[in-house]
Amino acid sequence: MDVHETIKDIKGQFRLYMNGVISQSMREKGLDYKLNFGIELPRLKEIAARYEKNHEVAQALWKENIRECKILAGLLQPVESFYPEIADIWIEDMRYPEIAELTSMNLFQYLPYASEKAFEWMADEREYFQLCGFMLMARLLMAGKQLNERAEAEFLDQAMATLQSEATLPQKAAATALRKFAVQGRENAKKLNRMLSPLVKSDKPGVGVLVAEIKLETEYWH
Repeated sequence: MDVHETIKDIKGQFRLYMNGVISQSMREKGLDYKLNFGIELPRLKEIAARYEKNHEVAQALWKENIRECKILAGLLQPVESFYPEIADIWIEDMRYPEIAELTSMNLFQYLPYASEKAFEWMADEREYFQLCGFMLMARLLMAGKQLNERAEAEFLDQAMATLQSEATLPQKAAATALRKFAVQGRENAKKLNRMLSPLVKSDKPGVGVLVAEIKLETEYWH
């Protein structure tokens, strides 16, 4: 099948599994894709498993303003042909946290340059770049990535600054990454606990709550 035929075939599968209730609920929450079939992730993974990974198909799917196409693009994109500049172009096109999260989980974390991009994106001023940076870092830490001294200092610096920022989405993603850092071991937990203590009574919106959640993780190690 050529690219056009494959895309047509994939959209046919979407119609079979459409869930109007979920789709409607997402629309009410402000997710205004051109099309949203409301298909759950396990089902989308099943659909993706029926196709070979293919660069052209994934790129064509990503260009569609359809929720399921964007998710499948991340599942069908081969890692070896997904160059750093394409990763940036995809993030520029992101509008919803769900897509940032699933693309980080299904594709970004497996890239050979994932670590470099995580640091580059965390330091970016743009909301979705920061969001993906911290989501990707959380994934790498969960997979057991150990940061050297310099990388750790840079990560903690970025995460603590973002935690106290006004940008709600990156703020929450930074908190998640800090939690994943804390559970890597006693030293990490102790270091983080010390850094967070002054923020417990922060008057900035949401900061106190997020700090309390992270501290719960760090206290497990005490």
